[in-house]
Amino acid sequence: MLQINYPDYKFRIKKENNKELIFDEVRLRWITLTPEEWIRQNFLQYLIQVKKYPKSLLSVEKIISFSELKKRCDIIIYKNDLPWMIVECKEMNIDLRLPVVEQILRYNLALPVKYLVLTNGKKTFAFEVAANGLIEISELPVF
Repeated sequence: MLQINYPDYKFRIKKENNKELIFDEVRLRWITLTPEEWIRQNFLQYLIQVKKYPKSLLSVEKIISFSELKKRCDIIIYKNDLPWMIVECKEMNIDLRLPVVEQILRYNLALPVKYLVLTNGKKTFAFEVAANGLIEISELPVF
């Protein structure tokens, strides 16, 4: 399991039509603030501020296709113009158990990457994709 120290960040939050919205610094637009979105936005700031991943190489809620299904990846990090890491975010009360692992593995079939990350804000697991399976890593790689 990774130890994540989220940075202090002053999120832009507003209320509109009885909904709370948060400004997404990557998508450059206001998004409905759900429990999962809160985790996603905090993890994005961790990637940008702590890990120094370039904001321009992050994609949020990108649609991917496999079989006849279309799904949205929470966060994709690109390196050398290729998908390099997929991050799947869940709200805090969701356990990161087999269904979540299976979900990110399906995403990896459609969009092969070197690293897979699962987080619910409290717990974060990361894996390097190797020829013989997944290898759990204790720290996100340097970009």
